[in-house]
Amino acid sequence: MGEPDLAHRLAVARKDAPADAVLKGGRVLSVFTGELLDADVAIAGEHVAGIGSYEGERTHDVGGLVLVPGFIDGHMHVESTKLTPGEFARAVLPQGTTTVVVDPHEIGNVLGIEGIRMLLRLSEATPLDVYAMASSCVPASPLETGGHHLGPEDIAQLIATEPRVLGLAELMNFPAVVAGDPESLAKIHAAGDRHVDGHAPGLTGPGLNAYLAAGVRSDHECTTYGEALEKRRLGMWVMIREGSAARNLEALLPLVLEFGPENCMLVTDDREPHDLLADGHLNNALRRAVELGCPPERALVMATLHPARYHRLHHHGAVAPGYVADVVALPDLASFRPVAVWKRGRLVFDQGGLVEFEDPLVPNWMLDTMRVRPMGPADFRVPASGRPIRVIEVREGSIVTGASVEQPRVQDGFAMPDPSRDLAKIAVVERHRATGRVGIGFVRGFRMEKGALGSTVAHDAHNLMLVGANDDDMAVAAERLRETRGGQVVVRDGRVLAELPLPLGGLVSLEARGQVAERSLGLERAAAECGVRLRAPFMALSFLALSVIPELKVTDLGLVDGVEFALVPLEA
Repeated sequence: MGEPDLAHRLAVARKDAPADAVLKGGRVLSVFTGELLDADVAIAGEHVAGIGSYEGERTHDVGGLVLVPGFIDGHMHVESTKLTPGEFARAVLPQGTTTVVVDPHEIGNVLGIEGIRMLLRLSEATPLDVYAMASSCVPASPLETGGHHLGPEDIAQLIATEPRVLGLAELMNFPAVVAGDPESLAKIHAAGDRHVDGHAPGLTGPGLNAYLAAGVRSDHECTTYGEALEKRRLGMWVMIREGSAARNLEALLPLVLEFGPENCMLVTDDREPHDLLADGHLNNALRRAVELGCPPERALVMATLHPARYHRLHHHGAVAPGYVADVVALPDLASFRPVAVWKRGRLVFDQGGLVEFEDPLVPNWMLDTMRVRPMGPADFRVPASGRPIRVIEVREGSIVTGASVEQPRVQDGFAMPDPSRDLAKIAVVERHRATGRVGIGFVRGFRMEKGALGSTVAHDAHNLMLVGANDDDMAVAAERLRETRGGQVVVRDGRVLAELPLPLGGLVSLEARGQVAERSLGLERAAAECGVRLRAPFMALSFLALSVIPELKVTDLGLVDGVEFALVPLEA
C-alpha cells in the first residue's frame, strides 16, 4: 500500500473525496459487537474507508441485504477438493469465501517443495486470497512411504521466501512432538515467531500440556465436547470442522453456546467437489450452525474475524474502516446464499455471474507421478494361517477408526473378504518409488457387497489405495488408475463403472468444476451399486491410510496401531 492510496482512503473517510464505490442501503454486521448497522460502506481502492453515509463514483444498491465480511477458511487442503486453484476459486467465491489458509501437504507429499511453490503460483491469477502454512508432515510419519521429505530447512526456506506462507502447518506426528523428537522440535524452531497449527486427536492431560508448551496453538481434530473444552481451557484455538467425511460441528457447537465463540473458528479441512457445489463451502457450516441453534452473529465471527486474528491477517475479517473490502451481501442470516460478493473492493460475483479470469498452465512435471508396476489378483492374496486377524472399524462421520479381531473367511488357503459380515479387503500400494510394496488389511464399515474402489488420494503419502470384495476387481482398479495417471475408480465384475482421472499429482483434476463434481457424484453412485452405504466413501477411504490417527490404519508398510504409533501384524 503506497502513500497516495492511504491518503486517498483517508480523504474518502473524511468525505473530502468521493469513494471509488459505495454499497448503499444495506445493514452492516459489526463482528465486534454483533450489531446490524443501517449504514453505507465506502470503498477506496482495496479497502473499506468508512461506514456511515457516503457518496461515490459508483453506487451499488444493496437495499434489503445484510453485508457481512468475506468468509475465511482457516484450515483446508485445496487438493482435497480435486480442483485446480482456479476452479476452486470459481466454486467458492459465489459461496462467500474470499480467503483461505491452506496446508499444501497433499501436493508436498507427492511433489515436494517445488510442488508447494507451484500450487501457490497457480492460485495467483484468482481473485481469491490464498495463504498457506508451511507443511510439517511430509511425510506424516515414518510408518508410510511418501514421495518427498520436507525437513526444518525446507520449512525455514518456505517461510523466508514465500510471502503468503504464514506459519507452520498442522504437526500431525503429535506423539513425536510430545516426546521431544529432535526433528519435530527443529521444525518448530524453523518457524521462528510464526504461529503453529496442531493436529492431536484425543490428546489430553500431560501430553496435551507438552504439545501446547511446544508452541502449538490450534487443533482441528476435536470430536467431543470434553476434548474441545479441555483444549480451549488451556488456550488452544478450536477449529470446528465441517467437511465431507469428518463433521464435528454438531458435537462441538455446545462449547460455543455455553462459553461463547472466543478461540473458536469454523473450517472445512476436506470437502468433496460435489458437496462444494451443491451444499456450499463455509456458508454450509454457517447454515448448519444456525440450524443447530447458534446465533448468526456468533457463527459469523467464527468464519471471519476469528480466523483472521488467529492467522494474523490483521486487515481481514471485518467490514470496517482500514480492513480489506471483502464483503458478502446476503438476503438473510439463515440461508447464507450470497447475492453479491466484493473481493478487495471489486465486485466478483452477482446475479450476472462470476468475474472471469484465466488459469495458468499446469506444468507437465506435475502430471507424471505414478510409479506402479502392472498388478494382478495375486498381489492382493493373503495366505490364511488359521489365526484371527485385526480389522479396521470405520466410524461414520469420523476419521478416527476402531479396531477389532475376527476370524477371516478362508477359501483355497487364503483369507478372503466376507460381505455377509461386512468384511472387505483393503490394500495400499506404494506409488512413488516403484518398490512394488503392498500393505494389506481388512476393514468393516463400507458394507461392500461386490466390486472394488480405488484411489490415489490416500492421506497423507497418497499411495494407491484399494478396498474390495474380491481380489480380481481390486487388480482391475489398480491397473485403471495406473493408466489414468492417478485418480479414483469403481470397478465391478471386471468393468469400470465410474472414474475420475486426477493427473495432477494423482490428486487434482484438470477438468472444470462442474464436470469434476458430476464425476465425483458418479463415483458415489457407483459405489452404492456395489452395496456401499458409507457417506462420502472415497473421503473415508482416503483417511484409512493416515498413520497418525487412532486406532488402526494401513499404509504400504502394513497395519499401523495409531495409539502405540507402531506397525503391527495382520494376525492378532
